[in-house]
Amino acid sequence: MIELLTANTPNGKKISIMLEEINFEYKVTKVDISKDEQFKPEFIKLSPFRKIPVIIDHENNQSLFESGAILIYLGEKSGKLYDKNYRTLINQWLMGQMAYVGPMLGQHHQFHHYNPGKSTFGEDRYFKISERIYRELNERLGSSEYLACDFYTIADIATFPWIARHEWHDIGLKKFKHLTRWYKKISSRDAVKKGFDLLKKNEKIPDV
Repeated sequence: MIELLTANTPNGKKISIMLEEINFEYKVTKVDISKDEQFKPEFIKLSPFRKIPVIIDHENNQSLFESGAILIYLGEKSGKLYDKNYRTLINQWLMGQMAYVGPMLGQHHQFHHYNPGKSTFGEDRYFKISERIYRELNERLGSSEYLACDFYTIADIATFPWIARHEWHDIGLKKFKHLTRWYKKISSRDAVKKGFDLLKKNEKIPDV
């Protein structure tokens, strides 16, 4: 059984979606980051950067931090969504999400959604970067069914929850037809719907 220690964030939803997709038994242990629970000594032992999510695989007493590493681990363990013949491509798009898409959209959230009006420079900078990310993903999806290749992989699972906050971004997802097509297709998956509702509060995936 997998224990998922997390908060209800895009990085947390990556893992619950993956666990639903591979049909692994799991339980969610909520980490309340609004109360700084990620800084508790027992959590730091599992996650030295004080970040969620973390998993504990109780089958072998293995713990992992960093969402990309967790997705790779679960892909290897399950033999699903991480095809060994395409791993070079999958890894590139997964690392692109980890190093670029997530951090930049996260900064956009901070300036545009949580703290509007505090820094014109910050708002303008991260809006432009986020808009560029939408264009770049749309361009890729104009020539590929999914991000890494023509089938669904952990690279798509990693990226989807960040685009699912498109209402926060005010960029206009529907202006990007290939990205919209990909978003709608993933949104329709039963496992994605279940995993997106991380805390089981009937949370729905935002429409386009």
